[in-house]
Amino acid sequence: MRQERNYYVYINTNKLHHVFYTGVTNNILNRNYQHKDKDSKLSFTAKYNINKLVYYETFNNIFDAIDREKQIKGGSRKNKIALINKLNPMWKDLALDW
Repeated sequence: MRQERNYYVYINTNKLHHVFYTGVTNNILNRNYQHKDKDSKLSFTAKYNINKLVYYETFNNIFDAIDREKQIKGGSRKNKIALINKLNPMWKDLALDW
Protein backbone atom coordinates (compact mmCIF):
# COMPACT_ATOMS: atom_id res chain seq x y z
CA MET A 1 0.00 0.00 0.00
CA ARG A 2 1.37 3.38 -0.99
CA GLN A 3 1.75 5.90 1.81
CA GLU A 4 0.23 9.34 1.29
CA ARG A 5 2.85 12.08 1.37
CA ASN A 6 2.33 15.79 1.93
CA TYR A 7 4.24 18.56 0.21
CA TYR A 8 4.48 22.09 1.49
CA VAL A 9 4.96 25.46 -0.15
CA TYR A 10 6.15 27.96 2.40
CA ILE A 11 7.32 31.52 2.88
CA ASN A 12 10.02 32.39 5.37
CA THR A 13 11.19 35.87 6.25
CA ASN A 14 13.67 37.67 8.46
CA LYS A 15 12.98 39.44 11.75
CA LEU A 16 12.11 42.76 10.10
CA HIS A 17 10.13 41.14 7.24
CA HIS A 18 12.32 42.80 4.61
CA VAL A 19 13.24 39.66 2.66
CA PHE A 20 11.10 36.67 1.67
CA TYR A 21 12.13 33.14 0.74
CA THR A 22 9.59 30.87 -0.94
CA GLY A 23 10.30 27.15 -1.09
CA VAL A 24 8.80 23.69 -1.44
CA THR A 25 9.52 20.61 0.69
CA ASN A 26 8.10 17.26 1.73
CA ASN A 27 9.38 17.70 5.30
CA ILE A 28 8.51 21.15 6.58
CA LEU A 29 9.81 20.44 10.10
CA ASN A 30 13.27 19.47 8.92
CA ARG A 31 13.41 22.20 6.29
CA ASN A 32 12.61 24.89 8.83
CA TYR A 33 15.21 23.48 11.19
CA GLN A 34 17.75 23.78 8.36
CA HIS A 35 16.81 27.42 7.81
CA LYS A 36 17.00 28.24 11.53
CA ASP A 37 20.27 26.34 11.96
CA LYS A 38 21.75 28.06 8.87
CA ASP A 39 22.68 24.63 7.53
CA SER A 40 24.65 26.17 4.69
CA LYS A 41 26.43 29.35 5.78
CA LEU A 42 26.57 30.57 2.16
CA SER A 43 22.87 30.07 1.44
CA PHE A 44 20.45 32.89 0.65
CA THR A 45 18.52 32.27 3.87
CA ALA A 46 21.67 32.34 6.00
CA LYS A 47 22.96 35.48 4.29
CA TYR A 48 19.74 37.40 5.02
CA ASN A 49 18.93 35.67 8.35
CA ILE A 50 15.67 34.28 7.00
CA ASN A 51 14.46 31.91 9.69
CA LYS A 52 10.83 32.73 10.44
CA LEU A 53 8.04 30.62 8.89
CA VAL A 54 5.11 32.95 8.24
CA TYR A 55 3.08 31.07 5.61
CA TYR A 56 2.56 27.58 4.24
CA GLU A 57 0.16 25.53 2.13
CA THR A 58 -0.16 21.74 2.02
CA PHE A 59 -0.45 19.63 -1.15
CA ASN A 60 -0.84 15.92 -1.87
CA ASN A 61 0.96 16.16 -5.21
CA ILE A 62 4.52 17.42 -5.74
CA PHE A 63 3.66 18.82 -9.17
CA ASP A 64 0.86 20.95 -7.73
CA ALA A 65 3.21 22.14 -4.98
CA ILE A 66 5.92 23.11 -7.48
CA ASP A 67 3.37 24.94 -9.65
CA ARG A 68 2.15 26.89 -6.61
CA GLU A 69 5.72 27.69 -5.54
CA LYS A 70 6.40 29.14 -9.01
CA GLN A 71 3.16 31.12 -8.87
CA ILE A 72 4.06 32.65 -5.50
CA LYS A 73 7.66 33.34 -6.52
CA GLY A 74 6.44 35.04 -9.69
CA GLY A 75 4.03 37.24 -7.79
CA SER A 76 4.68 40.65 -6.37
CA ARG A 77 5.79 41.44 -2.85
CA LYS A 78 2.31 42.91 -2.30
CA ASN A 79 0.72 39.55 -3.21
CA LYS A 80 3.03 37.68 -0.82
CA ILE A 81 2.16 40.07 1.99
CA ALA A 82 -1.56 39.57 1.28
CA LEU A 83 -1.14 35.76 1.46
CA ILE A 84 0.70 36.03 4.77
CA ASN A 85 -1.80 38.50 6.24
CA LYS A 86 -4.70 36.20 5.35
CA LEU A 87 -3.23 33.14 7.09
CA ASN A 88 -1.07 34.78 9.73
CA PRO A 89 -2.04 38.44 10.38
CA MET A 90 0.29 38.71 13.39
CA TRP A 91 3.23 37.34 11.37
CA LYS A 92 4.04 34.83 14.12
CA ASP A 93 6.66 32.17 13.51
CA LEU A 94 4.41 29.23 12.67
CA ALA A 95 7.20 26.74 13.40
CA LEU A 96 7.67 27.80 17.03
CA ASP A 97 5.13 25.30 18.37
CA TRP A 98 6.58 22.37 16.41
